[in-house]
Amino acid sequence: MSVAFTKEESSETAAEILLPDRPISPHPNRVTQAGLKALELQLQQARAAYDATNAIEDVNERRRQAAAPLRDTRYFAARVHTAELVPDPVSTDRVAFGSTVTFSRNDGRVQTYRIVGEDEADPKAGSISFVSPVARLLMGKAAGDVVGTDSQELEIIAIA
Repeated sequence: MSVAFTKEESSETAAEILLPDRPISPHPNRVTQAGLKALELQLQQARAAYDATNAIEDVNERRRQAAAPLRDTRYFAARVHTAELVPDPVSTDRVAFGSTVTFSRNDGRVQTYRIVGEDEADPKAGSISFVSPVARLLMGKAAGDVVGTDSQELEIIAIA
């Protein structure tokens, strides 16, 4: 079959397939050791997914399938490159990056979270970002301290 009869997308259509970059936080990219390893793994997975798209014969389908892995590769490469590894805290006297904090809320709930980097934060799994409002309230405080606003108070029970 002649190339004249194959359907190829125009350069305008191909540009539409490129996904916009994932937003990168303006905050410092602080990470724990586990967070850095997770970022490196996600970068490897994104690169592998992009490499797998090279096996697709149809050029238009290859472009479509490569868009998300290419975007993720750019994001995770930037995050690994800018990562600031923060060692685990050496003291449990004060809440710091990497600390696990147990606190009670004024409604009676008791919660425990580890304060970590933005990319590794997962509140359902027990970790919050160091830039979250709760973490910012807790940072630098000691067990027994009460922090918060008029509507919400947190009492630090334990720091590990």
